[in-house]
Amino acid sequence: MSPELRRIAANGVHLTVATAGTGPAVVLLHGFPHTGRLWSEVIGPLSAHHRVIAPDLRGFGGSTRAPDGYDAGTLADDITGLLDALGEPSATVVAIDAGTPVAVLLAPRHPDRVRRLVVVEALLGSLPGAEDFLAAGPPWWFGFHAVPGLAKTVLLGLEARYVDWFLKAGTRGQGVPPDVHAAFLDAYTGPDALRCAFSYYRALPTTARQLDDAVATSRLTMPTLAIGSHPVGTALEQQLRPITDDLTGHVIPDCGHIIPLDRPRDLLRLLTPFLTAEATPPSAGVRVQG
Repeated sequence: MSPELRRIAANGVHLTVATAGTGPAVVLLHGFPHTGRLWSEVIGPLSAHHRVIAPDLRGFGGSTRAPDGYDAGTLADDITGLLDALGEPSATVVAIDAGTPVAVLLAPRHPDRVRRLVVVEALLGSLPGAEDFLAAGPPWWFGFHAVPGLAKTVLLGLEARYVDWFLKAGTRGQGVPPDVHAAFLDAYTGPDALRCAFSYYRALPTTARQLDDAVATSRLTMPTLAIGSHPVGTALEQQLRPITDDLTGHVIPDCGHIIPLDRPRDLLRLLTPFLTAEATPPSAGVRVQG
C-alpha cells in the first residue's frame, strides 16, 4: 500500500507528511540533503504493524519554507504539534543525520511522547564522546553552510551536482532509486530551498546549547537504539552512553551514511525487533557489531 501524502498544520508551519499503516506510531525524521522520501524503502515493511509517519521537516520538500525556527528545539515542537494533529499521544521516533538532535531533544523534553528512540549516523552538538571522530575538525561543509549567504550564492545553478555528491558519498551499495534521487534534487533547487537547508547549520550553536541544557537536568529513560555506519561509526553511541539509561548500539559494516537507502534490509533487521519488543532487550547497554 502506498503512503498517503498529507499537509498538516503544526507549530505555526505546514508539514508535508507521508503516513501508512495502523498500529503504534513510528515517526521517521530525515536529515540533509533528504526529505521524507528518504524512508521510501522501509515505510512499507514498517507499516505492516505500525502507523508510520514520515514528515518533510520544516523548510524541506513540501513543508513550509519558514524564515526561522531551524534549531532542534523548535523542530521538536513541530513534531509534538504533528503528533497532536494526528491524534497520537506517543510514538517511537527514528531519526538520522540532522533529524537526530531533534529526536534527542524531544525525548527528555517530552518523555511521555517518546516510547522508544532510534538514532542513526549523527553527532549531538558538543556532548562528549565524539572527540576521536572530530580530532581533525568537523566535516568541511558544516562551516561552509554556516556562513550566511555564502553557500547559497556559490551553489545557485549547481545544486544538482552538489546534492549528488552527498548522495553518492552516502550510498556504497544500491545507490539512490531514481525517483527518490529526482525528488531530493528538486527539493534542494533554488535560493529559498538552499536558504532553508543551510539554516539548519547556522542554528547548530543554538541546538548545541539546547542539548547541553537538556542533558544537564534529565536523562534519556526510554529504550534507545544507536545505529552507526560510515563515517560516524560508534561516535553517536559514545555521546549517548553517559546520558541514557537503556542503550543498545549497532554498527552496520560496509555501509554508507544514508543507511535507509544504502542498506534498508539491514536497517529493518535492527528496527523490527526493537520496535516490537515489549520489554528491554537483553542486549541493552552492549554495543553489537553487525
